[in-house]
Amino acid sequence: MTIRAARPADAPRLEAIARAAYATYVPRIGREPAPMSADYAAEIAAGHAIVISHGQDVAGYLIGCPHADGYFIENIAVDPASQGRGLGGAMLRHAMTEAKRLKLPALWLFTNKLMTENLALYAHIGFVETHRTVEHGYDRVYMRLSI
Repeated sequence: MTIRAARPADAPRLEAIARAAYATYVPRIGREPAPMSADYAAEIAAGHAIVISHGQDVAGYLIGCPHADGYFIENIAVDPASQGRGLGGAMLRHAMTEAKRLKLPALWLFTNKLMTENLALYAHIGFVETHRTVEHGYDRVYMRLSI
C-alpha cells in the first residue's frame, strides 16, 4: 500500500471510485450521495486529496483538510473491488497522523443517517456522534474522534 497526495491526473479515477463505492446507497437515500458529484479536480488542486494504491492502481482516496477544531474528513472511499484489505483504515490512520502533526485535537466527519454501515464502522473505531442536521437536502450525522 502506498499513500500519496493526489495528482491532477487522478481526478477521473477518484470520480470513478466515488461512483462505484457510493452507488449502493442511491436506492436507499433516493438520490446520489454528494461524493458522486463532487469536484475532485478542485479538491486535488486545493491539496485536500490523498490516494492509496494497492499495487499500481489507485484503489481509494480521502478528501480532508485541517480546521481549528480538528482534521475534517469530507469524503473517504475505496473501490469496491479493493474493499476489505484495510485501505480505508490506512487512510484514516494517515489522517490521524496528519492531525497529530498539526497538533489538532480530533478527526471529524459526517455521513448520511441512512448509511448505517458507516455509522456502525465509525462508532466501532471510536468516533462519537456530535449532532445531526439536514444540509443540501442530506440527513447528515456528524461524528468526532478525539486524539
